[in-house]
Amino acid sequence: MARTDPDPSAVVTPPSAEAGPSVEAPVDLTAAPEAAVPLVPPEIMAQSLREYMQAWWLRIRSGESGMLPVILALVIIVVVFEVISPNHVFLTAGNIVNLFQQSAVFMVLGMAEIFALLLGEIDLSIGYWGAVGGVIAVQLVQPRTTNWPWVPAIIVALLAIALVGAVQGTLVTRLRLPSFIVTLAGLLIGNGVMLIVLAFGPFSGYPSLNGLSVNLRALHDLMWGTVSPEVGWVVMIVVVGLLSLSLFFRDTRRRRSGLVAPPVSLTMIKIAGMAAVGVTVVAICNLNRAAVGTLEGVPWVIFIVFGVLGAWTFLLQRTRYGRYMYAIGGNPEAARRAGINVTMVRTWAFALCLLTAAIGGVLYASLIGGMSNNFPGGQYVLYAVAAAVIGGTSLFGGRGKMSHGVVGGLVIGGIYNGMYLLGLAVQWEFIVTGFVLLFAVTIDSLSRGTTVGGAARRIFGQR
Repeated sequence: MARTDPDPSAVVTPPSAEAGPSVEAPVDLTAAPEAAVPLVPPEIMAQSLREYMQAWWLRIRSGESGMLPVILALVIIVVVFEVISPNHVFLTAGNIVNLFQQSAVFMVLGMAEIFALLLGEIDLSIGYWGAVGGVIAVQLVQPRTTNWPWVPAIIVALLAIALVGAVQGTLVTRLRLPSFIVTLAGLLIGNGVMLIVLAFGPFSGYPSLNGLSVNLRALHDLMWGTVSPEVGWVVMIVVVGLLSLSLFFRDTRRRRSGLVAPPVSLTMIKIAGMAAVGVTVVAICNLNRAAVGTLEGVPWVIFIVFGVLGAWTFLLQRTRYGRYMYAIGGNPEAARRAGINVTMVRTWAFALCLLTAAIGGVLYASLIGGMSNNFPGGQYVLYAVAAAVIGGTSLFGGRGKMSHGVVGGLVIGGIYNGMYLLGLAVQWEFIVTGFVLLFAVTIDSLSRGTTVGGAARRIFGQR
């Protein structure tokens, strides 16, 4: 966007790499860390792989560690639980797929909360309103009552909850009520609405898969269904191919426009990494995971989670709305002066937050076969915030990616899965997850506007 105000405070400059600003001036990679902190991703300003690594290292020293801490934490979790779990079952194909299915709700709710956190807000209602979305979908497909087709039922559930999010966003933006209070009230209202809807005929569990209607079976398969091994390979090849073409076309457009583009070697490394991850995931899922009989193929829930991730990542990083989100989170007043409709952007963010939460609610209903009166909606709010923050999203606004919710959700799911394999009580799962969250928030706070050395001096009380 163009700068129309000579006042420096009016310049909309998102504080992190996620906002994706374009910087054409060369950057001195040999400058002191404090002076060389880039406001753009290193892959954009670097002209070679060597320069990229230099810029990346300067960002790490400057406190902009990105997803590195959570990736290291995930590696540690995997290694520790594989070593100490009985019979070393943590990395078996069956447990890996089970881990992803258990983490799917955490990941989707984490992505939902990121819409609010990017603006420096919070949504405490996503747990119960997401559950209401799941209940609506379940009730609409019941064969003895409404007997809706499963696709319209899910669409109606998602739109209904998105409307609630828009109302909450309007209260926050138009009446200037604190999002904490508005969404806390939404949490209580959502809990009551969930109980009312369940009173029409609660449904829980799949007593017999053979007796399920077509629509109930489709709901079941969202979490538990799989595609054939051949389809899994075809989808993986198509997705990796499309992403590779997207990267090349993006770089080509930048070069034709006279803009700086990432080095070709870096793009090739990214493509190779995507291909390696895709091959690994499909190969693991295609192994027979059943103790008796045959169970193989990529679960549908993997496509759903990564579909949500891809759609929202495109929205935030490739559209004007996404750039506005980062700008408002970084400096709301500067964004307003630059002509951004702050009210509209924030209202839509709350609507998208609950829309995504409703997807998580539908997946939860598919996981357990419905919904029950004792659904821990408040607990799932904490998991959502924890997943986003553990993944690397800032609580202070303006910094975060949808991938943070996915990785953070995997960390939480990995902790719970590993402790379940060890036979530990649930209280220890809460304690460990709490310490991981506290560590992530501490890293986020210490890394804002300071170098690694500066953070160390703050810890030990030195100026």
